[in-house]
Amino acid sequence: MKNESPGRKLRADARLNREQIIEAARALIAERGAEVPMEEVARRAGVGTATLYRRFPDREALVRGVALDGFHRVVAIARDAEDEEPDAWRALSRFIRRAAAELRLATWLSIWFTSTWEQLHADPEERRLRQTLLKILDRLVRRAQADGDLRHDVDAGDLTLMMALLLRPMPGLRAELTQRSVDRYLALMLDGLRAHPHIQPLPDSDIGLADLGGG
Repeated sequence: MKNESPGRKLRADARLNREQIIEAARALIAERGAEVPMEEVARRAGVGTATLYRRFPDREALVRGVALDGFHRVVAIARDAEDEEPDAWRALSRFIRRAAAELRLATWLSIWFTSTWEQLHADPEERRLRQTLLKILDRLVRRAQADGDLRHDVDAGDLTLMMALLLRPMPGLRAELTQRSVDRYLALMLDGLRAHPHIQPLPDSDIGLADLGGG
């Protein structure tokens, strides 16, 4: 068997370093908020500060890396749910429950790093991921409605906005209470989305997928 080439090994090491840095930043931001020192991220990742700054020259670059990694994870969760669940309602329920942690972090980042988040929305990769996610959700919504499992007066935009509003952090609430509350209210949200004979009609909405970047 041929030995691995030095160039390939270097690329693999660089990729591993990047993954370790992003994982450390994700965990520290979730634990401690927006002002985590870059040096602490390097320590948690097990890399030197020079390596950290070589991969991410500043905090904004690191936040963009964490955000894009989270978007990739959310799209993967949606794809797996669509491919693996026996019907669209179960796929939607699975996505909503499993994507909550990733989307909560994205919500926090959008609040703490407003200018970086605005720049990220212009990123072609972020736009592609957002459009992919909304298309998957739109397919699942339409299928679940055709199956009679999901109320007819909601769409993928409603799901996206409901989760974004639900996952916004509440000042002063401890992290463990936040998590338990999110799990409880996601269950309530899913129950409210179920089709049944006596649902109350919703007010009209002027927000569509195109408004969320899905068009």
